[in-house]
Amino acid sequence: MAEQFIYKPFNEIDLEDNFFDSLKNDYAEFEGWFKRKSSEGDKAFVQISNDSLEGFLYLKEEDGPITDISPTIYCEKAIKIGTFKVVPHGTRLGERFIKKSIDFAISKSIDYIYVTIFSHHSYLLNMFLTYGFEIHGEKTTNNGTENVLVKNLNNIRNDTLLDYPRINTESDVYLLGINPKYHTNLFPDSKLFNETFDVIKDVSHTNSITKIYISRMYSMAPIRTGNNIIIYRTTDIQGRAKYRSVATTVCTVIDTKTKSDFNNFEELKAYCKNYSVFSDNELHKYIDSNKAFYVIKMTYNASLMKRIIQLDLINKVGLRSHYWGCFKLTNEQFRNILSLGNVNIKYLI
Repeated sequence: MAEQFIYKPFNEIDLEDNFFDSLKNDYAEFEGWFKRKSSEGDKAFVQISNDSLEGFLYLKEEDGPITDISPTIYCEKAIKIGTFKVVPHGTRLGERFIKKSIDFAISKSIDYIYVTIFSHHSYLLNMFLTYGFEIHGEKTTNNGTENVLVKNLNNIRNDTLLDYPRINTESDVYLLGINPKYHTNLFPDSKLFNETFDVIKDVSHTNSITKIYISRMYSMAPIRTGNNIIIYRTTDIQGRAKYRSVATTVCTVIDTKTKSDFNNFEELKAYCKNYSVFSDNELHKYIDSNKAFYVIKMTYNASLMKRIIQLDLINKVGLRSHYWGCFKLTNEQFRNILSLGNVNIKYLI
């Protein structure tokens, strides 16, 4: 298997891998800490590509208040992002790790997440700030002084990115059908249980929190910034939609555009870069045609823990449509989908 994103025991991870050299340089005690975690049976999230370690994420649940930083974080519990490193090669793997950290906190019903980062890791700092972490203070050790960044999931700022992954259940909602060949590469944590990890690649549009989808469906025209989207994976076998088409994911719209917003292929490609599954050839077909198209930029907020087949969307939610490409839902239907999908209420505003 070329690529894997797995939760792996420390004692099965090679400490001598060159991947860990920068962590050993930044933290004198890193080797001893790693060996202690190995003996304690702890685990970490790792990204492995072609047998090479590309990412490492260790999360720790801590009791508050957190007093070894200045100022103190006053909380009952917090998730500490203890170790966070990715090989920077343009695939936005760091965003996938941020999403995993937040999802982990929500699964534990913990509102505070924090991380310490040296100032020379400016790209990493800015990435955390983009998704609602705030500079809280500093932590000083024998290794030097680090910035302390904190995300309080209860701090709502009415900004889709800063509030990520919280979902405003009062916003307008649309169901958006996505072809199976695009679905799981865009939404890796929403893969179906009968899909293998082979279909999930370490590429930008897979790892990113922000996603872009393009279609000619005129029913996408009314969608606006702040609206919610239920992602609906269309059937892979014609005539079996009632059982093989499923609602899988909740997103929130950041931005919308149409063909008239792009003067040429280069502008469309630049806008979609890193966030879209579409090839250059597919983008050319959109921009070179006289037909209208619609572009939605959205955040990947939450996967439905229970995927909902079309038959249940009809019988249990009350959805009715002659075409399941894109249509508006009521807020009551949206809340029913969230309930049937076992979405943790901590995601909801």
